[in-house]
Amino acid sequence: MTGQVKPLVANGTYSGIWHNPTRMQPISVPMGNPQNPTLDDRALCALGLKVIDTEAAAIKALADRIDSNFAAGCRVVLACRGRVVVTGMGKSGHVGGKIASTLASTGTPAFFVNPGEACHGDLGMITRNDVVLALSNSGETAELLTILPLIKRLAIPLIAMTGNRRSTLARQATVHIDAGVREEACPLGLAPTSSTTAALAMGDALAVALLEARGFTREDFAFSHPGGSLGRRLLTYVRDVMHTGDAIPFVSMEARVRDALLEMTAKKLGMTAVIDEAGQVQGVFTDGDLRRLLERAQDIHATPIAAVMTRSCITVESGLLAAEAVRIMEQKRINALLVVENARLIGAINMHDLLLAGVV
Repeated sequence: MTGQVKPLVANGTYSGIWHNPTRMQPISVPMGNPQNPTLDDRALCALGLKVIDTEAAAIKALADRIDSNFAAGCRVVLACRGRVVVTGMGKSGHVGGKIASTLASTGTPAFFVNPGEACHGDLGMITRNDVVLALSNSGETAELLTILPLIKRLAIPLIAMTGNRRSTLARQATVHIDAGVREEACPLGLAPTSSTTAALAMGDALAVALLEARGFTREDFAFSHPGGSLGRRLLTYVRDVMHTGDAIPFVSMEARVRDALLEMTAKKLGMTAVIDEAGQVQGVFTDGDLRRLLERAQDIHATPIAAVMTRSCITVESGLLAAEAVRIMEQKRINALLVVENARLIGAINMHDLLLAGVV
């Protein structure tokens, strides 16, 4: 049966009663040193700043490790016909999961395998065409050393990222990448802090170097992120959101302002195209043009649209990225665009359409 502790705090100790249907047992759990009342906000910030400085120094020191071994690791991955299998235990495993995710989203197929689980069946996920990237600060992680002979037996290239170049894992690796740090940010020197930050940065360096080497593009990246705002910005084109057919507002060159106003009201895009007999755009008439016309007290029933339209209007093609259309609208301070193909009107788009598409 489950119980419930109702703790009291006194002198750094939790004490209370464990409630059980059959008995009541008092418990007392030590919680370490009591809170230090002398630490004010400035002291706490100073402690945090020291951690940032220590970890920043650890990352800066990695510059000397971007060497021939790093390049060799990149070449091993580039030659891989399968996937990069990232593995690591504990905190290194958490970092390894992030590295695998970064690799996969930047053009290098990768996934993470827990070495403990690999000892109990998950090793079957690794094929002879793969590359193993193993993370261990000590280079002596028992779970990794257990599967090391099996990796060797399959003749799978092994890239080891450790903080100890003399470790068993480093010596047995095809390529060793040194991610060692001088000190942990933890004042006890125990909690993985600087070491995990350094390994994460080295993993990013590897992923980005591979990205550049593969010629990975922004569009390739978007295909890996179709559900996010970045994917929408890089995968949505003008043709995907533009109004077409009867939804396009347009009038002929012979139309009057009254006709244009009726068309604008019906199509609700805040403007109308003005086209010739061949369907080619000759100009545009917008809400702004209408306001300026009314300020001059011109007769909307008698005034030809050709006399008041904006002739040098901005048009785009349907294959343009919708995000680029947004940039054009913002730069030109307009809210709508006509879409053309060989100067012929084929669509229309406004800022509201782009907002609904999640591009803005």
